[in-house]
Amino acid sequence: MSESEKTAVFQSGTETFLTHGGRDPSAQHGFVNTPAYRGSTVIFDTLAELDDATIRYRYGRQGTPLTDGLQAMITELEGAAGTVLTPSGVSAISLAFLTCLSVGDEVLITDSVYEPTRRFADSVLRRMGITTRYFDPRIGSAIAEMTSERTRAVFIESPGSLTFEIQDLPAITEALSGRDIAVLVDNSWATPLFYKPLSLGADMVIHSATKMFVGHSDAMMGTVSANDTYLDRLVQTHRTFGLIASPDDTYLATRGMRTLAVRMKEHQSRALELAHWLEDLDGVEVLHPALPSHPDNGVFLRDFSGAGCLFSIILPPAPRAAIAAMVDSMRVFGMGYSWGGFESLILPADPRRIRTAVPWDKPGNLMRIHVGFEGLDDLKADLGEGIARYLKTAGM
Repeated sequence: MSESEKTAVFQSGTETFLTHGGRDPSAQHGFVNTPAYRGSTVIFDTLAELDDATIRYRYGRQGTPLTDGLQAMITELEGAAGTVLTPSGVSAISLAFLTCLSVGDEVLITDSVYEPTRRFADSVLRRMGITTRYFDPRIGSAIAEMTSERTRAVFIESPGSLTFEIQDLPAITEALSGRDIAVLVDNSWATPLFYKPLSLGADMVIHSATKMFVGHSDAMMGTVSANDTYLDRLVQTHRTFGLIASPDDTYLATRGMRTLAVRMKEHQSRALELAHWLEDLDGVEVLHPALPSHPDNGVFLRDFSGAGCLFSIILPPAPRAAIAAMVDSMRVFGMGYSWGGFESLILPADPRRIRTAVPWDKPGNLMRIHVGFEGLDDLKADLGEGIARYLKTAGM
């Protein structure tokens, strides 16, 4: 398919693009799916070919037709200049940092950030002589007052994947305009279908593709997409570190992308229905930015076109035994890390132990909920019974 044909397909609808983009059956003997190229060595017939640096496939680490197809799809969806694939979401985050930071630099990171991001900054970046400072997720344009002559990057995760604050990305990028400061955005929750950070002034967008892109809890992958300013630096850093996603994981991520639009619509509607239902229960506070009750709902409505599958609830203060009573006997919700798959998950979490810029002072126990594809009546019954066990154990 030519580039003009791909553009025409994309303009006819995101679902059509996700179904047809990034694949060329005519180059694969007519097979619908591009196969996983499990290979390291590429054979050259002549010395002239070996010396020809323009030949696309020279070594397995430098890409295959399958990786090219997936990267092209994500690049188009993000409106980016290019995309690279990595073995996991954390490796994608690490790569984005190391693309734009050097010894002596400083990075500003939202206080609501994914814990492994904080761990990388507080360990590896610190050992490299790079300073990290955390900021209020709702800082907006006041981010400019935090910067120094050493600041080279600002990292945003919107919403935060535990506490769900939305950052005002346009205000932040406007405040940093004209300065040599890269704005990095973790967009795993909304995906480019519902949120386009590059169009709002960001420089790089990161995904834990393990989650929504893969969609089936059976592969690990990360992606980083960049604008023209940072793409060459990103590609060179990616190649120098030798970061590659495995052929099989790339295949599974490509398969997941085919149904991303359909899954995101269903995840959104189901999560919102469950969130509204929970909001009506006594003693339950719901943290979901698409709800009118959320303090960042106005920013969400302005910048996002849809919502993800993940949100949190806060239950009244109670001992850990009450949490165990709730989650240990759940029949439908599994308890585990990650999210984005077909199965619903619940995860007790304590933001207080990782917040440093803005203390988490909401009383009670936080439970993060990922809404999968089980029957909503079954999910409501499982959660309702679990909350009842929690309250009973707590003596409420």
